[in-house]
Amino acid sequence: MADTRKVVAIQLAVRLAAIDDNLRHIEDIVGQAAREHSPDMIFMPEVSTTPNVCHRAMRSCHGPVDGAPLALYRRLAREHGCIVGGGALVVRGTDARNTYFICEPDGTTHLHDKDQPTMWENNYYGKGEDPGAIELSSGDVIGCANGFEWARTRTAARLRGRVKLLAGGMCFPSYPKWALTRPYLWKREHTTMLQLARETPTRIARAIGCPAVHPSHVGDIVFETPMAAPIPWPTIMVGETIITDELGNILERLAYEDGEGYICAEVNWREPEPLDPLPETFWMTSLPLSTHLVWHLCNAHGRGKYLAMKALGRHAWQHEPYHGDDLPNRIAAPAADSAHLG
Repeated sequence: MADTRKVVAIQLAVRLAAIDDNLRHIEDIVGQAAREHSPDMIFMPEVSTTPNVCHRAMRSCHGPVDGAPLALYRRLAREHGCIVGGGALVVRGTDARNTYFICEPDGTTHLHDKDQPTMWENNYYGKGEDPGAIELSSGDVIGCANGFEWARTRTAARLRGRVKLLAGGMCFPSYPKWALTRPYLWKREHTTMLQLARETPTRIARAIGCPAVHPSHVGDIVFETPMAAPIPWPTIMVGETIITDELGNILERLAYEDGEGYICAEVNWREPEPLDPLPETFWMTSLPLSTHLVWHLCNAHGRGKYLAMKALGRHAWQHEPYHGDDLPNRIAAPAADSAHLG
């Protein structure tokens, strides 16, 4: 019989910047999923502790790399006897990062930093450098993708043929529901983005050659318009939490209409066999022109502002006692328990 693993993907509805409340909620829903399914692995969205959107409140969402989110994820992995993956905004050394933690039941801990902030995210953290190839204690290697890493060709290129599973998380807000632009942005471009969110995990699964676990944020939200903060941006987090097999077939799925919840599936656990060639483009698929425009404008504006604030010492986290602290990308169980995390 084929070797398999039982995996859970959680579709989260959490509140903007309410970190402590959201962590308590995460503990509850992870516990529910673990008790119901007894999985080998549970994965949550990118920046599981808050929607990763454009808002001044995001500047208060950073914490120490060995802070409350990691402590909770490690405890949940130990208590439920399964791998637990979840994200947070943290300070690593002298930079803020969008870090995804993969925690094993024995205490072994893995960290992956998102390789490039997406659009307005450039205001809040810097880019990562690790490839996202996670070697578990068993010796098996899984891939980790954070946010729009799921849609970039270079993510598939660095993990292609190397990993038995691709997991991580997504945070996918849509276009604003403004009355003036509704006929174009909401009735046309929004539909395109829904299709992109739905097809992204299936496309990259075939390119890498392994199953994919794609958990996402969901729910209604109002954030600030990039570069025009006084203007509200009412929209939705689209959901599209999906588990696929190595052929890209969708095994389980939650859409926006399903709200918060979780899905579970058995996936094959074997050496990867890529099926599709990699495109010779930055993105795994074509994006609407409007998305390209927002991408380039927000990237340039946000990155410049982040670096200027950092040079001037204007980021709040630069004045915290944990500024300068860091952890390695892989912490073996004894070191994690005795030296780093208490």
